[in-house]
Amino acid sequence: MSKKLFIETLGCAMNSRDSEHMIAALEKEGYETTNDMPSADLILINTCSVREKPVAKLFSELGVFNKKKKEGAKIGVCGCTASHLGKEIIKRAPYVNFVLGARNVSKIRDVLHKEKAVEIDINYDESEFAFDDFRTSPYKAYINISIGCDKQCTYCIVPKTRGEEISIPDELIIREAQRAVDNGAKEIFLLGQNVNNYGRRFSSAEHEKVNFTELLRRLSKIEDLKRIRFTSPHPFHMDDAFIEEFANNPKICKSMHMPLQSGSTKVLKDMKRGYSKEWFLNRVDKLRAVCPDVSISTDIIVAFPGESDADFEETIDVMKQVKFDQIFSFKYSPRPETEAQHFENVVDPVVASERLSYLQALYTELLDEKSKTQLGKVYEVYFEDLNADGYVSGRTDNNLVVKVKGSEELLGEFRDVKITQIARTIYTGEIVG
Repeated sequence: MSKKLFIETLGCAMNSRDSEHMIAALEKEGYETTNDMPSADLILINTCSVREKPVAKLFSELGVFNKKKKEGAKIGVCGCTASHLGKEIIKRAPYVNFVLGARNVSKIRDVLHKEKAVEIDINYDESEFAFDDFRTSPYKAYINISIGCDKQCTYCIVPKTRGEEISIPDELIIREAQRAVDNGAKEIFLLGQNVNNYGRRFSSAEHEKVNFTELLRRLSKIEDLKRIRFTSPHPFHMDDAFIEEFANNPKICKSMHMPLQSGSTKVLKDMKRGYSKEWFLNRVDKLRAVCPDVSISTDIIVAFPGESDADFEETIDVMKQVKFDQIFSFKYSPRPETEAQHFENVVDPVVASERLSYLQALYTELLDEKSKTQLGKVYEVYFEDLNADGYVSGRTDNNLVVKVKGSEELLGEFRDVKITQIARTIYTGEIVG
């Protein structure tokens, strides 16, 4: 009988891909995945350090797992919180069997057999490791193109948990993409902390210096690959050549995630983001000039230390000018081992909550206005999810989520769909071709 693996994945798409790598490796140990945690022989929690109160969430989850797990089941803590807490996790939760950092995914089979193992080396180089293949969806493939991050954003813990940025050689990326397409995927999703900084550093000087724009060109030559998506590009590295390739390459989906973080140049400087409000708006203008149908999403942090009312109004001004198609917005919360953790001029929590509520209400208002223009439009949709309500859903080229009445026969197929009902997150349509 095979052993059962339960894995809970928190955070970003890179964490999801790391979980897929671990599942693939553990299959060789005789494990198969289960959604029933109490029946699992091995329980993994793949953690994230970016969002609010990750440490409290981790130990709360671990307590639940320990109470409900069956006798003899092992518990492993992986990911970014594992990287920065390390041995502290086992000290606080002695029933945890091992800790595996975000930069040490390839060691999962080793730590499995070492009681109380802690592997959290953020300088460990996995850029050329041949991971076994496992994908949660046969219709699209997530592919890491780099590991780590060289940016020094004052609010972000990622460089401390994933180490310095190293690009994966382009031939390995292309090979992985080709294998995914050969297995039926028609869309690939490229992952990296700053994807358009790709090529800055490889583990060996022998590798050809290929930048992100050239990588996109090479990937687009794969026959039967229909769509290329990626996240997240950094506004600082959005040069004209990159934007023009994005606009003119028909295989690149016309959806761009541009993390703003703040509309205030002063706050952006305090965050060490490397660009100004004017630069960000210039890049948006350039993007929309060459690609009018592009959808733009963003991340925004409100109430960063020292953010004044005037600074916040600068963010609101950018919101009104850009009219983002999607935002991920948060109140600032300090992270261990970050520069901003020690900043003074902390914004009053009540003011912070008011700013976040105002920003989110404005976004909803702008989104509702934009959504009205979608009614009756026809989009090509790639279907990838079977819903429980008799609908099948997928995404348009510019990342709208659309559902239609249908069955699994539509999965992995492209269809022209007319939007018949609008909503904030999922549109309803009917197939017209």
